[in-house]
Amino acid sequence: MRKNNQACKLWICLLCSFILLPLGTYAQEKGDTIAGKVHEIENVTVTGKRAPVKITTSSPVQLISKEDIKNLGFQNMADAIRRFAGTNVRDYGGIGGLKTVSVRNLGAAHTAVSYDGVAVSNCQAGQIDIGRFSLDNVSSLSLAIGQDENLLQPARLYASAGVLNIETEKPVFEDGKHSLSQIQVRGGSFGYIAPSVRRWQKLGERTSLSADASFTRADGNYPFTLVNGKYVTKEKRNNSDINTWQGEANLFHTFHDDSRLDIKAYYFYSERGLPGSVTLYNPKAEERLWDENVFAQTHYKKQISDKWTLQAQAKFNHSWNKYEDTDVKYENGKQTDINRQDEYYLSATLLYHPAKGLDISLAQDGFINTLHTNINDSPNPMRYSSLTALNARYQWGRVKILGTLVGTFITEEVKAGNTPDDRKRLSPTLSVSIQPWKEEQLYVRAMYKNTFRVPTFNDLYYLHIGNTALRPEKAHEYNIGIAWNGKPFAFTDFLSITLDGYYNEVDDKIVAFPSTYVWKMLNYGKVHITGIDATMATSISVTSGISVGLSGNYSWQKAIDLTNPNAKNYKDQLPYTPKHSGNASATIETPWVNLGYSLTGVGERYYMAQNIPVNRIDGYIEHSATLWREFKWSKNSFRLQAEVINFTDKQYDVIKYYPMPGRSFRAIGTLRF
Repeated sequence: MRKNNQACKLWICLLCSFILLPLGTYAQEKGDTIAGKVHEIENVTVTGKRAPVKITTSSPVQLISKEDIKNLGFQNMADAIRRFAGTNVRDYGGIGGLKTVSVRNLGAAHTAVSYDGVAVSNCQAGQIDIGRFSLDNVSSLSLAIGQDENLLQPARLYASAGVLNIETEKPVFEDGKHSLSQIQVRGGSFGYIAPSVRRWQKLGERTSLSADASFTRADGNYPFTLVNGKYVTKEKRNNSDINTWQGEANLFHTFHDDSRLDIKAYYFYSERGLPGSVTLYNPKAEERLWDENVFAQTHYKKQISDKWTLQAQAKFNHSWNKYEDTDVKYENGKQTDINRQDEYYLSATLLYHPAKGLDISLAQDGFINTLHTNINDSPNPMRYSSLTALNARYQWGRVKILGTLVGTFITEEVKAGNTPDDRKRLSPTLSVSIQPWKEEQLYVRAMYKNTFRVPTFNDLYYLHIGNTALRPEKAHEYNIGIAWNGKPFAFTDFLSITLDGYYNEVDDKIVAFPSTYVWKMLNYGKVHITGIDATMATSISVTSGISVGLSGNYSWQKAIDLTNPNAKNYKDQLPYTPKHSGNASATIETPWVNLGYSLTGVGERYYMAQNIPVNRIDGYIEHSATLWREFKWSKNSFRLQAEVINFTDKQYDVIKYYPMPGRSFRAIGTLRF
C-alpha cells in the first residue's frame, strides 16, 4: 500500500509539471516583431569543412557524420560505432546477429542509446541491440563519454556512464522544392537485399512530413574455416537467415512563436535464425527469434524568453519477442518463450540563463516499465522510476565548469514472489575545461562522474536464478585529456587531435555465481579499468577539385578483475577486452570517382576469465573499400556505390565460436528526385 501511494504521488507531481509548464508559454510574446509585424529570415545553407570532433567539450565527445557513413561504406550501426575510440562492440556475426555496445568496458547496461533525443529502453535485459537501427536515414552518430554539454537533455541521459546519440535526417527543401523522394536498393553477398524508400513533403510554411520504410533479407549462410587441431575444413554457417521490416514517420511543425513540435512513430519487426556457436562438427541450430517494437514519441521545445527555455517529451514504447527452440530434450519437443515489455515515459526540462556565462537546468523524468512472460508463476513486475537532474554550467573567460547532480528513486511491484527494496541515490558529476591561450584552439579537460545501473528484470526475477536482494552496480569515471584543433600546414583544411586518459571503477558488479544447486545472480564483482583514447582527423585540399580526408583512433585498455584475491583470474584482463584496438580511414574525392578505405584492428583477448593460452582469441585487422560516383541532372541525382568488405578475407571471431563473415561484396543504387 505504501508503494502504491508513493507511485501515485510521483506520477501526479510529474504529470502536473508536464502539463503546467507549457501553459506558461502562452503569456509570452511571439518572437521578434517590428511595427507589430513578424519578419522571418529565409533559410540559408552553409557548407564547408570542419573538424569532426567536439574539442571544446569538457568530456570526450566523438561524431560520425552522414557523409562519413555513406563514403566509408559502413554496413550497419555496429560497424559505424566500432570507429569510436573507447567502445567495445559485441557482435555475434552476420546481419542478424545480436550487437551491443559498451563504453570503456563499463558494460552495455551502463550505456544509454538516444534516438532523436529520447532514450531507448530494454528493462528486461538492460542492453540495446543496436543492430536493429538502420543507417539509411541517420544524419549523425555521436558518442559522449561522461555526458554531453547540452543542458536540455532529459534526466535519463545524465544518469548513464555514456550516451550514444542517433540523430535522423530532417527534411530540407532547397530551390523552392516542396517534396523530395528517394529510392534505394542495396544488394550483396549471402543473399542480401535491402530496398528502402523515403518521402519528404512540405505541408505548409511551418509544417513538413518525412516517411521512411525499408525491408532487409539475407540467407546469411556465409562460409568460414574451421580449425580443429591439425585438421582444417571449409564449413558454412546455417540458420543465419533474417527478414526485417522497418518504418517510421515524422511530423515537424514550427509555431508562430518559433516553438517546435516533433512527433515520431516507429515500427520494427524481424524474424531471424540464431546460428549458435560453432563447436567442432555439430552444425545443428534450430533456434529462432521474433522481435517486434513499436513506439511513438513527441518532442516539444520553446524559447520562452531570453532567459528561459522549455523542453518536454513523451513516449510510449511496446516491445514483444518470441524465442523458439526445437529439440528432443524438451517435453513437447519445443520450447517457446514469449516476453512483452511496455514503457510509459514523460520528461520535462527547464533551462535558465540568469547571467552572462551561467546556465542552469532542471530535468524531471518519470517512467513506468512492465514485463509479462508466458513462464508459469512469473512475477510480472512493474517498475516506477523518477529521475531528477540539476545541472549548472559556468564559463569564466577560457574556463568552463559543468556540474550535475542526479537523484534517482525507483520502486517496484510484483504479482508473485519477493519485492525488492526501494532504491534511492544521488549521483554527482563534475567536469572542467580550460583553454590556456586565447589564440590557440587547445583545451585541457578533466571529469569525474558517478553513475549506477539498477538490476534488470532478468537479474531480479529470472527463473531460479534471479535475486531480488541485488544492489545496483556502482561506477566511478575519471578522465583527463587534451584536445587541439588548428591548421598547422598550408595544405590542410584542419587538423584535430584528442588524447584522453581514464580510470574507471565498478563496484557491486552483478554476476552469475554458482551456488550449491543452481546459479544465482549476486553482487560479487569489483573491476578497475585504466585506458588511453587518442583520435586524429584532418582534411587536405590537393587541388580545387580533389580533396583527401584522413581519420583514425587508437585505444589502450587494461581492465582487470579484483573481485577475489584467491581466484585464478585475479588481476587478469576481463573477457573480450583487447589491450590494443584502433581504426583508420581515408576518403579521396575527385571530379570523376570517389574512393573510401577503412581498416579496423583488434588485438588478442581472452574469452574466459583466466588469461591462459587455451582461452586466447587471436587479434585481427579487417580492411574494407568503397567506390562511388554521383550523377546529377536537372533537380535529380543518382548515386552508384560498390563496396568490398573484409577484402583480405580474414577469418576472425568477435565472440568465440561465432565466426564473422569473410570477404563480401555489396552494391548500392540511390535515386533522389
